[in-house]
Amino acid sequence: MLVQQPESLKEAPLRPHATALHSHFVAPRRPTALAILGGLWLIIFFASLFAPPLLDDADATHANAARHILLSSDWVTLHVNGIRYLEKAPLPYWLVAISFKLFGFNTFAAHLPQTIGVLLLALLGYLWADKAFGPRTALYTGIAILTSAGVFLFTRVFIPEVLLSLLLCAALYLMLEALEGGRPFTTYSMWTVLALAVLTKGLVALVFFGGATILYLFLSGDSIHWRTLKPFTGTLLFLVIAAPWHILAGLRNTGGMDGHGFFWFYFVNEHFLRFLGKRIPMDYNKLPGYLFWSLHLVWLFPWALFLPVLVQQAFIAFRNHRRASTPIFDNWPTWTAYAVAIGGILLRNLFHFPYLLTVLLAAVAILLIELRRRQQHAAPGTALLHIDTYAQRTTLLLTIYAGLILVFFSFSTNQEYYTFPAYLPLLILLTHALVRAEDASAVDKHSRLWINIAHATFTVLGAAIFAALAYGLWTARHEAFVPDIGDLLAHRGVGDYTLSMSHLFDLTGKSFAALRLPAAIAALAFAFGPALAWILRRQRRHLAATGMLALTSTVFLIAAHIALIRFGPMLSSQTIAAKIQQLEDNNTISRDSVVMLYGDQAFGSSIPFYLGKDVDLVEGRSTSMLFGSTFPDAPPIFLTNADLLAGWGKGDRKLLFVPLEKRDVVDQLLGSRQIILDETSGKALITDRPLR
Repeated sequence: MLVQQPESLKEAPLRPHATALHSHFVAPRRPTALAILGGLWLIIFFASLFAPPLLDDADATHANAARHILLSSDWVTLHVNGIRYLEKAPLPYWLVAISFKLFGFNTFAAHLPQTIGVLLLALLGYLWADKAFGPRTALYTGIAILTSAGVFLFTRVFIPEVLLSLLLCAALYLMLEALEGGRPFTTYSMWTVLALAVLTKGLVALVFFGGATILYLFLSGDSIHWRTLKPFTGTLLFLVIAAPWHILAGLRNTGGMDGHGFFWFYFVNEHFLRFLGKRIPMDYNKLPGYLFWSLHLVWLFPWALFLPVLVQQAFIAFRNHRRASTPIFDNWPTWTAYAVAIGGILLRNLFHFPYLLTVLLAAVAILLIELRRRQQHAAPGTALLHIDTYAQRTTLLLTIYAGLILVFFSFSTNQEYYTFPAYLPLLILLTHALVRAEDASAVDKHSRLWINIAHATFTVLGAAIFAALAYGLWTARHEAFVPDIGDLLAHRGVGDYTLSMSHLFDLTGKSFAALRLPAAIAALAFAFGPALAWILRRQRRHLAATGMLALTSTVFLIAAHIALIRFGPMLSSQTIAAKIQQLEDNNTISRDSVVMLYGDQAFGSSIPFYLGKDVDLVEGRSTSMLFGSTFPDAPPIFLTNADLLAGWGKGDRKLLFVPLEKRDVVDQLLGSRQIILDETSGKALITDRPLR
């Protein structure tokens, strides 16, 4: 069943005669649209819950923290490998602990909560976009969330970003509903969801929600309705939910490094010092400015291709907004001089922090001056911006919220996935701009041009990706399939593997033999999908064209998941744990054998998870283990090289996991006194005596 698209009734017109521009394209009814979204989620996300095994580093580390909750019944203090793990808020680990209780300790259970979070994020995007912009934008938004590269990539690992995104966007949606005349239940739901967001990621949730809300109320004129948000009783409800865990964690974790406890480490070290890049230990990077901004084109691919369409539609909306309201930014000499000065600074000192901060502060100052001048010349009570419809309110709120996140992390220390909470608002704005351009394309040549440019770019990129994959497949056509792709990689260390997908730079001709299936699937998708989408777009079959673009991305993500499984032996040490269990089951080694990891626990964090027990760490008192190791009741799991040499070959059998990064160090340390039991992707399991 199909319904007419009501965008022209829901939002301010593009032009005075906008009703003539709408082609009245149809969109599926809600049950059909939800079935499409559910099907995409099942194919892309649910089907990928079973493989590969938990990855080393953050994935298995966080799973170990959730595992400890269930086994110890301690729901206050997180532990990893027996050591206090105080840097994270608890809600994601509580959810995974519950999942472990229901489904056992496995990959499926570890990733199920965040996979459900993706589905809920898509449904929230659909609901919000449907109310603000209509069913076609709603469908596009849900599809875009489920088929964006970044959403897929950053939910392959157990990190809290998708849950934080869901809760913050839900809180903002409820805030807008409350201001629109919602019942008290809506307002208190907002405060409840905000408290859960703080329990997911800490104080940064308050920064994003509070900053976006205050600026929105200031600009929209809705500040006169501030009592609707029930700030006093709502804050009390917020504290009732969010405060108990923080208080208990502080009371139970005192006497750590230099006398510091949870309160200092969690609030000062993990929030303020992390933002300033002075966190202890110094184990976090900051992406260069050009990468921080440009990589969002990758994380929002393929929908980022419509960024020029968003800019064009925003310009049209701004122009119409000026016609419908009191003039703003009409002090053109000031803005021209500012633009010239800032342009020169950026060209000379691109992405240099002090200059960027100067640019930002100058822009804010001039903006406030202009807004204040406008308010002085307007009637009392006039809003700073001319906001009339729910669509305009949504656009303003999402723009402020996404901009705040991007600017915040452009100054802070950051990882690529930190801006995940901005994905939903950006995708809503992108897809809405696409719908407006589709409706206007029949008579507006500029809208038609920018849509065609997006598809032309996608087609060229598709041809380039197809050519690269076809070349790789051709060069590897005679190579034998090797299950362990890690043995065939170049290990060039591009980005020191701190960037997502850094291992793609390690691919060799021989390693492509292990990727024949996913490479062939992706090649076929990019060979035909982008061109077909463009053809459908030229035929003005807009819904079908967007669907083809989503289908291309879906097939690519399926191929990417298959490739991730092939990379599994290199990214996870589950096979090492399985080898240890096999030797124990065969009575080849005793179950009393001492299992040790060389270096930081992140190198092999999947081993203690799959073994179901804590392990000793040799020269591993670092990064996430450092602060917790300073508490007086920390177990004696930290060994030095001297301790390893003193006990090697004596007492119970020693089993030592050695990551690729430490093989040379251990070879120099132990020499011929090691017996290799298993080796995969450069990682080794060695022992100190022959097997019986």
